[in-house]
Amino acid sequence: MRIQYDEKQNIEFKESWRDEYLKWLCGFANAQGGTLYIGVNDKADVVGIENARKLLEDIPNKVRDALGIMVDVNLLEADGKNYLQIQVEPYKNPVSYKGEFHYRSGSTKQELKGNALTTFLLKKMGLTWDSITEPRAKIEDLDHAAFELFRKKARKAGRLDEADINLSDTELLEKLRLVENGEIKRGAILLFHKDPERYVSGAYVKVGYFNNDADILFQDEVHGNLFEQIDKLMEVIFFKYMKAFIRYEGIQRIEEFCVPKAAMREALLNAIIHKNYGGCIPIQIRIYKNKVVIWNDATLPDGWTVEKFLEKHGSRPYNPEIANAFFRAGEIESWGRGIEKICAALREQNLPPPEYEQLGEAVCTTFHFVEPTTSESTIPAGSVKNIHNDDDENSSKTAQKVPKKLPKEFPKELPKELPKQAEATFIAIKNNPYATNDELAYILGISSRAVRNHIAVLKKVGFIRRGGSRTKGYWEIVE
Repeated sequence: MRIQYDEKQNIEFKESWRDEYLKWLCGFANAQGGTLYIGVNDKADVVGIENARKLLEDIPNKVRDALGIMVDVNLLEADGKNYLQIQVEPYKNPVSYKGEFHYRSGSTKQELKGNALTTFLLKKMGLTWDSITEPRAKIEDLDHAAFELFRKKARKAGRLDEADINLSDTELLEKLRLVENGEIKRGAILLFHKDPERYVSGAYVKVGYFNNDADILFQDEVHGNLFEQIDKLMEVIFFKYMKAFIRYEGIQRIEEFCVPKAAMREALLNAIIHKNYGGCIPIQIRIYKNKVVIWNDATLPDGWTVEKFLEKHGSRPYNPEIANAFFRAGEIESWGRGIEKICAALREQNLPPPEYEQLGEAVCTTFHFVEPTTSESTIPAGSVKNIHNDDDENSSKTAQKVPKKLPKEFPKELPKELPKQAEATFIAIKNNPYATNDELAYILGISSRAVRNHIAVLKKVGFIRRGGSRTKGYWEIVE
């Protein structure tokens, strides 16, 4: 005889009993419940078991002693063969087997470890990572300027009453439900603290430009509260790293970046809001000549696949407290339309939708594009002024003042020793006085060696000179 139900999320078939199958019962209890059949093969055919009546008595005791739960064990018969049905109800509290936490996901059982275990335990307690209070942090440690930035955004978005916007910092925290029993939550620290990393390691973003996976040309780190991080990231990426396609409509100069700003901002917001900050690993953004990869320590919601993620879906933020603040600030919607907005922005530039991958405990978002090839199209739309390379003592956490000297126009008649391409290098230095040789090479689409040669000649003929210290130097245009 064949069992009518196929093996699926809440049904498992085993030909004989082994004590290790207590792990499967543990997985059912921690998920949506389920049924384990003993004496049934993978094809759902009843093969029977000889010691069915003894197991009928032993298994409930084994489950109680090992898991601390009760299960229903039923003795069934088909074609003269005995088999067992073990039914497990879902439990609100976490269930462990010898200190291990197992979980039924899809048609497989997995042991929960690391971030996945933390998320599971919090969920069982009705909590999220960002809703946990941090007793070491005080309300007075929060940054008033961060609250003012939020008020500015919220007033523009119109998602808070003016009376609420004008509340004191403490009252505003309470309005946003970021305080509990006088203690501030982790979400409040990430949103409004002067130095979130004091309490949350890895609460920052790394950005790097790569020739290939092993060859990085330059990199930056973006720190600060989450609202600041979004604005800083957009500036760093589009002023320093991202090239633009240049075209003209009549006399109007049109710039289109390899990845639309709207798509990039939405992807960054998704990464920040859905990041598992308990993992203490920064978000990593890798930029190549033909793609951008956003690597984020996160997992898809329970039961979700990448395919479902790309379909229309409701909003299920990993950090709902943080998501609510970003919604009130007008940065996101509450309808789970982030992916749709990204794809719409990409379609406007005839670009393919992003690729999403779940790699272990990380979600990778990849934007593909064709590298600009003409000399005109490789000119960046912005500049890298006010942005440091990580080879300096300070990274882009802070900004330096750019010299305010206004240079003369580049001479039409070039000295004999000056290469023809040096004019472009001169202009790049003029716009980006703090840029390194590698950064200038990236901007110009030439080799670092060519940049060094141009700089040597420009210095020799007296067009530029080096200013500042060895570690915080910049280029000056000689009048």
